[in-house]
Amino acid sequence: QVQLVESGGGSVQAGGSLRLSCTASGRTFSIYAMGWFRQAAGKEREFVAAINWSSSRTYYADSVKGRFTISRDHAKNTVYLQLNSLKPEDTAVYYCALVGSIGIKTYLFEAEYDYWGQGTQVTVSS
Repeated sequence: QVQLVESGGGSVQAGGSLRLSCTASGRTFSIYAMGWFRQAAGKEREFVAAINWSSSRTYYADSVKGRFTISRDHAKNTVYLQLNSLKPEDTAVYYCALVGSIGIKTYLFEAEYDYWGQGTQVTVSS
């Protein structure tokens, strides 16, 4: 089993920045990728960004490309999401997720992830 603990959410004004962190514990030897999804009130959860754990290749949703940056600290089993130039439409609960099984994956879909964090709220006011 793997446990994911997120931190770093909060409230900011439009144009501001936040940094989210997610640390994995437990069976961390089987991390293949980690990603971030978000769910706004009344909407479905959507992909935000992901990072391949070994290659560090990154993947982004078009809506956040150029504003958000995902990175990872291999030694700390931690993934970060730097959120810059925040917009009110970025307001959502942000979830960290982990791919713990090998296979050909796009990292874009919830079903590809094996473990999930509890979520952290990001609120952007205009």
